[in-house]
Amino acid sequence: MEWIQRAAGVIVGSAVGDALGGPFEFGPPGAFSARFPAPGAGGEMCGGGGWDPGEATDDTQMAVLVAESLLERGGLDLPDVFARFQRWAASEPKDIGLQTEDVLTNGMPWDLAAAMHFQVNQRAAGNGSLMRASTSAVHFAAAGREATMDAARRIAALTHGDRAAWEGTAIFHELIRVTLEDTDPLTALPDTLALVHPGHRGRYATVLAPDWHPDQATEFNGAVWPCLGSAVWALRTTISFEDAIRAAIDLGGDTDTVAAVTGGLAGAYYGLDAIPARWTQPLHVPLPGFDGRVLHLADLLHLAHRLGEGR
Repeated sequence: MEWIQRAAGVIVGSAVGDALGGPFEFGPPGAFSARFPAPGAGGEMCGGGGWDPGEATDDTQMAVLVAESLLERGGLDLPDVFARFQRWAASEPKDIGLQTEDVLTNGMPWDLAAAMHFQVNQRAAGNGSLMRASTSAVHFAAAGREATMDAARRIAALTHGDRAAWEGTAIFHELIRVTLEDTDPLTALPDTLALVHPGHRGRYATVLAPDWHPDQATEFNGAVWPCLGSAVWALRTTISFEDAIRAAIDLGGDTDTVAAVTGGLAGAYYGLDAIPARWTQPLHVPLPGFDGRVLHLADLLHLAHRLGEGR
């Protein structure tokens, strides 16, 4: 499979998972399959819960902001990424994580805001940095293992002061990198875990183990550990992009983000062509705070090509 097929699969797949999962957020397990019992029958981009059919949530919106900063600034400019996040947060988007909102609106500078939030609250291991990592994972894949994991940690740290969030995002980056190079991400897990900070390696080893099931999670899947673990579980236990997304959303809880992370992994694994057209055609990504812009499939494909130009 061509590299761009996988790279586009990451970005479009994550956005598709996000848009499919949004209407089911905080709902019960099994709600997606209860409403759409026959795979492939159509109608799944249903909207609801404040979302239009095919509308991506904050997960993809922030991923696009990261991508556009990387492209316009010619690389990773952390103050610029943070400023874009702030502009977006100030525009009252439909959805924004409580922790992310506090960090982006607390008036602290870009290099202190997340750390201060963590110092005060002692809780900052949400999945809000993992959810937006599809575009940066594609961009930094060509730089190699250490560079992509380092970039993931640095971008995560803009909004999340807990190293747990940095490490989960770094694992995702590396799994995308190896998949883009035609390596099975599941077989790469042991080597990837060896590069995780020792203080966090054990917890990730638990949720990424072959015998782990989301039912064993000790936190809500809005936390970074079970979110990433659930996405890897969905990829491991299914045989198609559609089945992986269905499994992710059927877990209930933070369905948009679990499905977005799953969609990024499954999109890399199966490629763009494996994503049903009935899911990609209505897909759209509003960018609150950015002059009413709305991205569609062609725009996301263009982003994927540009993010991989340095490869």
